[in-house]
Amino acid sequence: MDLASRITRAPRPGHADRQAEALAATGATGPLADLIGGAAGGAPYLHGLILKEADWLAGAVDDPEAAFEALLGDPDLTLRRAKGRVALLTALCDLGGVWSLSDVTARLTRFADHACDTVLREALTTEIARGRLPGQTPDDIATGGGLAIIAMGKMGAHELNYSSDIDLICLYDETRFDPSDYADARASFVRIVRQMTKQLSERTAEGYVFRTDLRLRPDASVTPVAISMEAAERYYEAFGRTWERAAWIKARPCAGDVAAGARFIETLRPFVWRRHLDFAAIKDADDMRSRIREAKGLWDQDGLLGRNLKLGPGGIREIEFFTQTRQLISGGRDPDLRVPTTREGLTRLAGKGWIEGAMAEALSRHYVALREAEHRVQMVADQQTHLLPSKQADFAALAALAGEGAESYAAHLTRTLDDVAARIEAFYHPGADAPAPAEPSIDDDTRAIVERWHSYPALRSPRAVELFERMRPRLLDRLADCADPKAALVQFDGFLAGLPAGVQLFSLFEANPQLLDLIVDVADTAPALARHLGRNAGVFDAVIGGDFFAAWPGRAALTEELGKQLAALGDYEAQLDHARVWAREWHFRAGVHHLRGLATAAETARAYADLACAVVAALFPVVAAEFARKHGPAPGRGATVLAMGSLGAGRLTATSDLDLILIYDGAGVEGSDGPRPLATRPYYARLTQALVTALSAPTAVGRLYEVDLRLRPSGRQGPVATSWEAYQAYQAEEAWTWEHLALTRARPVAGDASLAADIETLRTAILTRPRDRAATIAAVAKMRARLFDAAGQGGPLNIRSGPGRVQDIELFAQTGALLAGETARDPDAQLAAALAAFGLGDADAARITAARDLYAPVRLALKLVGEPAQGLPPPGALAFVVREIGISDPETLPERLDEAAAQATDVIDRVIGRAEDAEIDQP
Repeated sequence: MDLASRITRAPRPGHADRQAEALAATGATGPLADLIGGAAGGAPYLHGLILKEADWLAGAVDDPEAAFEALLGDPDLTLRRAKGRVALLTALCDLGGVWSLSDVTARLTRFADHACDTVLREALTTEIARGRLPGQTPDDIATGGGLAIIAMGKMGAHELNYSSDIDLICLYDETRFDPSDYADARASFVRIVRQMTKQLSERTAEGYVFRTDLRLRPDASVTPVAISMEAAERYYEAFGRTWERAAWIKARPCAGDVAAGARFIETLRPFVWRRHLDFAAIKDADDMRSRIREAKGLWDQDGLLGRNLKLGPGGIREIEFFTQTRQLISGGRDPDLRVPTTREGLTRLAGKGWIEGAMAEALSRHYVALREAEHRVQMVADQQTHLLPSKQADFAALAALAGEGAESYAAHLTRTLDDVAARIEAFYHPGADAPAPAEPSIDDDTRAIVERWHSYPALRSPRAVELFERMRPRLLDRLADCADPKAALVQFDGFLAGLPAGVQLFSLFEANPQLLDLIVDVADTAPALARHLGRNAGVFDAVIGGDFFAAWPGRAALTEELGKQLAALGDYEAQLDHARVWAREWHFRAGVHHLRGLATAAETARAYADLACAVVAALFPVVAAEFARKHGPAPGRGATVLAMGSLGAGRLTATSDLDLILIYDGAGVEGSDGPRPLATRPYYARLTQALVTALSAPTAVGRLYEVDLRLRPSGRQGPVATSWEAYQAYQAEEAWTWEHLALTRARPVAGDASLAADIETLRTAILTRPRDRAATIAAVAKMRARLFDAAGQGGPLNIRSGPGRVQDIELFAQTGALLAGETARDPDAQLAAALAAFGLGDADAARITAARDLYAPVRLALKLVGEPAQGLPPPGALAFVVREIGISDPETLPERLDEAAAQATDVIDRVIGRAEDAEIDQP
């Protein structure tokens, strides 16, 4: 479509003589005349281009997009001449509203890519023809001979401005050369880069192509203009700074060995995108802002005239810094935020809840306005300037070029700059205008604890001390409001002592004060969790991840999420570490939801079980694949992991271990076929051990779960992995009553689906077959006696072991389910089946149910806050426990538990028999 029919705006009339000359040269009429005449009248540079390129322009306006593409494909056109035509075409399409800001900057960037590629090929051709680049032939020119040109800054993000420098980093892939040729290759690449930049930057009678800046390369003051990728990677790992991390957000290979450049950018991913939320980047970015202000003297200007649109208050750089800082904070956890363009970055941040939608919309709108103003400033004389005119007459001419009157344009720019400045300042210095809170008075014991904090590792740096001192008054206020301030202070002291470093976490607290409130709540309520957080502070990242307080996603969703994330990691050790970090964050989320009353005890128990099942389900294929890599694919049909006990029942606590059995079907196969083959039985035994290690071994980031294999056939005496054939025979002919009771909760959670289905069929057959009621009850009575004998003396809050307590009620429920042929694993369904199977009346059923309903929340709460061996928990923790069961007097809790146990014991003794009367002669 032609340009004239798409014009939506035009400059106002400017210099009459230039306007007349342009119209005479082009013969333009109508809206096109207004656009061309206004451009020439407002910008001497555009006036010169119009006169020079009038003949070409006559055809270009018929289809500006096609004209632009033709400029990139014309081999007879010099780059300098093409640059002028690109400048003219983009200016007219910009001033006329034909192309959006994104269209304009993208086309300027595409031409820059084309120019870099063209001059690089020329320099490479010369160097290779002279035999100076070791081992490279003309066939290697297409891939740059191993040299990757990385576009940085606006060029990397396809955001080049109208008269922009281009920022490049030139890296070569040293792996393409023999070590003995490194020196020659480096010297050759340095020559190539120098020739390339000379061709781009040098002015001739036709002008120049692009001013080229190579100073963003590592340690630019001492390194050559082309350096190896290995050297660059070492630099960033050892010395990389926050501003360099921000710069690499926009990095893009634009010429040469693009594939090698892309691989290098991927190697820098851990450097740019930190795994933990990086709120310390806020301070680094603010420091950079301060240095710009001080070095350039840009923040002391009064009024609009002479103001810097890029570096001044409320300028373009402010929006870019804000966007990149937020991306650095959150992008390590969320790959969707790793986008190079400023406006898309704002959109993504808003979409993920990291900034308000109104903030993103306003900054995006202001960014367009400021970039368009910047373009008009640069169109006047093709200068890389960001300064508004310092004289009123010149400003009026600029306003006319923008299609506005001087007064309205000034008001528009002032509102834009002021709004950006206010919004950005509030981000870097939230509450800056509020008076600093006064520190509350503290007693001598508290002061002694507070004064030793500065000796802890977390406060060993001046910056950590600075951050901590700012948050200390709020911290002490919150501690003073706790149920037991002294105990909470001690627990927070333990948390602080366990932190290996403080800058990141204190920055996180400062940017998100609600997290400080949360850690104080945890210290007051759940001392064990506070101690855990001291060693695993990274889980706080999850709290501000956008959906921390959303509803629990469920087992299937968790399994899918972890499975995808593990699949994206190629290294086995990295997969194990990631599973630990991931599980720890979800575990913390379940605990916080429980503490804050967002989830009931029953929901929390299911959440812990969902998480454990998801971990096993997602991790087992990873373990099996790594094992197969060493020993070959699994012989036969494969294996299934069976969850037993509380995991099989779908009810865990914060500290539960995992009861697992591995069953395999290797019938008819003698062993594996791999680098180190194994016979079938040892193959699966060692696979089981590998799974246990993957789940329970401590790595640099901790451990997942303790694993218990004792519920397998024959217990400790049996093999750690059981064959399907042996398992069927054992369950049908040899299993004790207690093993069939355990089978009521067995649940396949990972491995071969067909084998899992067969196991479930067997389980159903075993559980539903007729049983000798008297013999079963007698066996269970003996089991009760053994359990009580082993239980020992519990504390006042013992609810797990002993007559009428959790273990006894679970045994009662499983016995009734077994007698009733109930196959449901759910504890509630099993208890209902037992009440029916034993024919209990409403009163007895109410006693058992009441005890169960009292124990479940108390047990979940105690496991979260830390169960004392003797005595009662601290006041804050005890308050949480009794809140869970709705009583007002914590001191009555032991009495209530004992009373419930007595009521339940009376019922169970009447149904199964008194445990002390049973003869203990079998398991």
